Amino acid sequence: MNSSNKIKNIGKRIIKSIPFFSSWLKRDSEKMSFTTVFARFQDILELNNQILDLMATISNKLGGDYIFDRNYIESSSHLMADLIAKLISNFNILTHGKYRQLNDVFRKINREIEKELSGKLVIPETDYVIPYSSLTRDFSEVAGGKNSNIAELKNQLGLTVPHGFAITTRAFQSFLEYNNLTEKVNIILHAWRGGDKTTEKASLEIRELIDKGKIPPDIQKAFNWGLDNLKTYSDDKKIGLAVRSSALGEDSEHSFAGQYESFLNIFPEDLGKNYKAVIASTYSASAMEYRLQKDFSDQEVAMSVACQMMINPVASGVIYTLDPVSPERRVLLITGTWGLGAPLVSGRIDGDSFVVLREPGHKILELEIVRKKETLVPSDKGGCVFQSVPNEKQTQATISETQVKFLAETALAIERYFKKPQDIEWCLDKNNQFYILQARQLNIASKISAVINDISSIVHKYPVIFSKKGAIVQKGIALGKVFVVNNEEDLENFPNEGAILVTHQFSPILARVVKQAHGIITDIGSPTGHMASIAREFSVPSIVNTKIATKLLTNGEEITIDAEENVIYRGRIEELSLYEFSHDNIGEYYEYRLLRRILKRITPLNLVDPKANNFNPEGCETFHDITRFIHEKAVKALREVNFYSQRKSDILARKLDSKVPLELMMIDIGGGLKENAGRKKVTEDEILCLPMIEFLKGVDAPGAWDNEPMSVDFGSFMSSMTRTFSTGAASPRAIGQNLAVMSKEYVNISLRLGYHFSMIVAYISEEINNNYAYFRFNGGVTDPVRRGRRAKFIGRTLEKKGFYVDIRKDLMVARIKKISKESLKEKLYLIGKMVSFTRQLDVKMVDDDQIDLFIKKFEELEKLEELEELKKLEVKNTEQA
Repeated sequence: MNSSNKIKNIGKRIIKSIPFFSSWLKRDSEKMSFTTVFARFQDILELNNQILDLMATISNKLGGDYIFDRNYIESSSHLMADLIAKLISNFNILTHGKYRQLNDVFRKINREIEKELSGKLVIPETDYVIPYSSLTRDFSEVAGGKNSNIAELKNQLGLTVPHGFAITTRAFQSFLEYNNLTEKVNIILHAWRGGDKTTEKASLEIRELIDKGKIPPDIQKAFNWGLDNLKTYSDDKKIGLAVRSSALGEDSEHSFAGQYESFLNIFPEDLGKNYKAVIASTYSASAMEYRLQKDFSDQEVAMSVACQMMINPVASGVIYTLDPVSPERRVLLITGTWGLGAPLVSGRIDGDSFVVLREPGHKILELEIVRKKETLVPSDKGGCVFQSVPNEKQTQATISETQVKFLAETALAIERYFKKPQDIEWCLDKNNQFYILQARQLNIASKISAVINDISSIVHKYPVIFSKKGAIVQKGIALGKVFVVNNEEDLENFPNEGAILVTHQFSPILARVVKQAHGIITDIGSPTGHMASIAREFSVPSIVNTKIATKLLTNGEEITIDAEENVIYRGRIEELSLYEFSHDNIGEYYEYRLLRRILKRITPLNLVDPKANNFNPEGCETFHDITRFIHEKAVKALREVNFYSQRKSDILARKLDSKVPLELMMIDIGGGLKENAGRKKVTEDEILCLPMIEFLKGVDAPGAWDNEPMSVDFGSFMSSMTRTFSTGAASPRAIGQNLAVMSKEYVNISLRLGYHFSMIVAYISEEINNNYAYFRFNGGVTDPVRRGRRAKFIGRTLEKKGFYVDIRKDLMVARIKKISKESLKEKLYLIGKMVSFTRQLDVKMVDDDQIDLFIKKFEELEKLEELEELKKLEVKNTEQA
């Protein structure tokens, strides 16, 4: 059996396994006991961890430290699909088939992976035309490298680029299909590969076929829409267009420089003709030979086209962010000429040159002004013409010293963003506005490797802030200023130009700024969690679980992350950034490119925020999205199980006999209590449930439980009495009895103390990816304003402790997950203490000042506890001595 058929058979087996469950799903789910429900949940957690571990393992192969072949890619893809199928099956049972749409999403993604494995290029279903305002690097498969990079600079860094749109690879594919060219082109390429046709003959035949083809009506309609949109940016009735190639792989690790056609200053009505000329250049003789040398298969070929509004520049030029010949000099090379830069890039004319230091200040070390006798300018008749340069301007510098420094700063910002040395094209218009026309990787790794010697003697000069703390998620080097993120709102102010992101928890919410982050350091977090996959996807050097990052690193200080050796240095070590640039370019290999394309269906995470509108099955675009969605919803499903309605006569509920009067009934679903625990009452020392033990310790913390009687004004009392509860909250069982359902690692507590309600759900284990805690608090005896103040007090206090908090009126919801067992035990203790401390606190919240006052009181309570612990330790040490 060939590999293609094997892949299809495995895919069919996986897909068929999912509907099997749905047929008996509803019937059997209704019969599930607590124990069965929880067992399904644990299966989901185990599968979730296996999937994330496999994602991490596969993604690490792209780092260049491993050798792998096609068999590895196939077997890993099949294993991943099998795990995802099992995950969906278990989830469907747990949720009574509520999210069966995930089956269709899975099938679609798996079909695309199978297609890639069979050697066919998968082009996503997109529009034929996408404006730059809607493009990012994530669209590289449909818009090509050039389009994606230039749009990213505009949309993420705020740089000025020409207005434009991408004509997508889907349009290229549709053009070939509409004109029945796909099979004809493949026959010619097969003959060329077999040696039956010369490169020149094969190229000519394919280009003639494309030239004779017609633009499909729906593509022409998309062209017209894109052009009408472009015209809104111009005051002139007539606009000129620059039509450039943007093929898959172009302007990435493969430059394809000069291999494809570009056309300047064409009229809008000629877009179709020039579009055909650009896509025909996909099969130019030189491009075909280049792909052959770089081991590109014919199935990897697809052309997107850039359509940009033409700039009539005063001056244009090129920037190299490192000297390609002598990178050890650590300088930028900037060249410039009058008018358009095409003749400078092609080598027809010389330009002014500036050698500029990379260090801040950007001193010009060398300057050469050449005689510039001619310039290329747009013609009123279309196209471009050469003109003579007036004598007085021939020896005049094209840009000033101030402009040189501005270009240097801009170029280095682009380099930091893309994390590789850059080859950048720029121009300057008559209004002194700079435009970035193109940015692509400058491939000089071999040159850098030759000049980097003893790194250890260089870094020895810089003070180490800390080392060997936590775990490396993504290897690499990062330099920059620290930006500390204390809460979700801080992300709004993360610098567009980038920074080192330092935060308490490694959460997927950080994905909002991951593209701008030079590096990431956290106090807690998992190297195999959802955010870890995102960091690897964008190659952001990251170190997690350091325990001390937010304590030792402060906003604005310059640091260097060495995520190769796990060291954080004070100051910028430029030599280390050169070392990072010296890594081999494994993107030259076909297997690398194939794995990268398949991983685009597996690892990207689009479902970042559970509160977002797209957090649903239809929003899942990758296997990672499915995994994230299921993990989030499985936790929610278990949290919302109506244990009261499912109570059976054979379920034993026992009352907790505790120091604090909680009136709590307990149900053990496995391992939560000692075997010899009482049948009617349970003491605290008979509890084995880890989260419950820590919660009860917190409830009984010294000074937390306030027995002082509270006086309540009549208005507040009537407010509490007339308040309407939800059906579930107002049922006699829900109000009249507090309940805890637990195992050794899990607890679900529904608690009513006085007039406020709390829900605590937690899971504590050795596996960091499974660990989470959820705390929901609302209600009270007073008016809504005072209850709201109490909610703010709780939220702000927990936020300082690393919780993600959502407050709506008197409702406070706090979440934390993927932290170590010991850390989560501390959080459960904190929640217990908070439940006790806030029991009647809304009565005291007479004004907004009380919020900060009680935050301080709670912190003082914690300090007293710390002192008590120190005293106990001293006594113990004395006794031992």
